[in-house]
Formats: sequence, C-alpha cells, structure tokens
Amino acid sequence: MNGNLKRAFGFTLIELMVVVVIVAIFAAIAIPSYQSFVRRSTAAQAQQEVQRIATLLEHSKSRNFNYIGFNLSPNPTVVPLGATGTSIKYNIDVKDGTDPSKSLSDAAAAGQDYFIRALSTDSKNYSYIFSSTGLRCKKMGTTMGYNCIGAEAW
Repeated sequence: MNGNLKRAFGFTLIELMVVVVIVAIFAAIAIPSYQSFVRRSTAAQAQQEVQRIATLLEHSKSRNFNYIGFNLSPNPTVVPLGATGTSIKYNIDVKDGTDPSKSLSDAAAAGQDYFIRALSTDSKNYSYIFSSTGLRCKKMGTTMGYNCIGAEAW
C-alpha cells in the first residue's frame, strides 16, 4: 500500500433515498396547495363572468324596459372562455326569474327578473347563483337549484 488509493465519487443509495423522500414531502404539500389555488382562480373567473353578464342584462333592460329577448351567446357560456371538453370549469346560463325553466329569449318568459347560474364541473368547487332581486349564493358541488337552499352568501 503505497498511498495510491483513489477516492470514490458519487452518492450513496441512502443519500439518494433521503433526497427522494424530501422531494416527495414537498410534492405532497405543494400539489394540493396548487390545486386549491387553481380552484379559487376559476371560481373568481366565474364570479367575474356572472357579474359581466348581469351588467349586459341591466343594459338590455335599460333599452327594452324588461329582460325579454336577452340572448346569452354562447348559451351556456363557459369558463374559461372558449374552453371545450374537459377543460370547461363552469357552465353559465341565464334563466327567467319568474320561471327558471324558461330562458329570457323564450317568448313565454315573463322577463321581469333573471337568474344567472354558474355550475362548476368540479365537485370540490363552488357553484353560484345571482339574481336581479339581489339573491347571491354559492354552494359546493356540481348541482344547484335556483332557490339557494343549503347555500351560503357570496
């Protein structure tokens, strides 16, 4: 042994396993946090679109003295705008406030009030109702009636 030993370079298996565990812990924290952020972001987009549609409805009423004939295009509107298939996060439709089974473009609609409903396609996100009478509510899930039973204000 004349001192010509070469030092081995690299990582041991234990060191690699420790790094993998640390990365897994970071991922376990970051991924749900990111998903929550995305849900809040799309919910904010849906609220913004609902309020934009409400502004269009009020503009229509100021010209026609009622909401009859208002035609949301496209109907239903989707969030994000222009999304198709599984990338759709919300479906937004406008209905007559007196009879929610009719759209405002329906000749039989009363046209004195309206409901705007934004239904989430994600069961872990909120669906929203907005009406001309001041009703504003949200409920977790993909289904929601027009009466806001079991929902909270937004």
